[in-house]
Amino acid sequence: MAQKKKAAKSSKSARKAKSPAKKSARGGMAVAAGARKPTEERIAALMQVPLAVCEKDEDLQTVLNILRNQDEPIELRLAALQVIQAASFSVVTFEPCRGAYIATLREISDDPDPELRQRVLGTLAREKDGFVQKKLLEGLQNPEKALVSPEKALQLLSYDVHADAYPVAREILSKSPNADARREAIRLLAADANTAPVFEKILRDKGETTEIRQMSAAALNSVRPDKLQEYARAIVLDDSEDDELQATSLTAITQFGDQETVANDEALLAHVGELKNKATAKVKQGARRFLTKYGR
Repeated sequence: MAQKKKAAKSSKSARKAKSPAKKSARGGMAVAAGARKPTEERIAALMQVPLAVCEKDEDLQTVLNILRNQDEPIELRLAALQVIQAASFSVVTFEPCRGAYIATLREISDDPDPELRQRVLGTLAREKDGFVQKKLLEGLQNPEKALVSPEKALQLLSYDVHADAYPVAREILSKSPNADARREAIRLLAADANTAPVFEKILRDKGETTEIRQMSAAALNSVRPDKLQEYARAIVLDDSEDDELQATSLTAITQFGDQETVANDEALLAHVGELKNKATAKVKQGARRFLTKYGR
């Protein structure tokens, strides 16, 4: 009997020991939700809330309400997003809350604050959320509906590329004056064999920037390596070509060319021999590596 009383007393003491932490958590949530409290105090309280915010639906809804409320200070809303994102790392614990979390993110995906909007879109994109993919594609097709810049939209779509994104990305690559967007389009299209003709066209175009041509060469190597070797050879033999492109082409042939074919290409070998002596430093370096491999 004495042991049972001792055990009961011990259990009661344990419950009492936990209660201050629980009260602290509840108090912190109350401060975070208190609209009349200073913003700095509310943020500090919010950041002290246990990461498992979905242990209680009331706590989760408090944080989600702060996140979706456009009348709240943006610093507080960003802190609320950070807290929920941290909680989401515990996949099993957070799973019951994920539906409400994703629904809230979708709801504020067009939020007027650009930083919050971009973070929300990025989170949904990493979740491979179909809703946000559709929104991003709509923005690329109709700039008036764009939630972020074209380059950012393409970057976010690359987290889970679908065939629907390829035609839009090709359109941007072919016609857009936005260099950043074109770079992101190349990265997204680098796995699309149907874009090979576009990469070839860019690679042939001396009016294109060196960077875009180099990126197109790398993408072409991914989808049609045989075509890259063909164009790389032509670039190396063309004395009017850009030095950077020639150096890139020499590297491509040295690393990825068919050894027997290249070793028997007398015209190419002779020309690279000349480049070793009269070209720029970067091309000379590439020429030396090329000739070391092919024995000249």
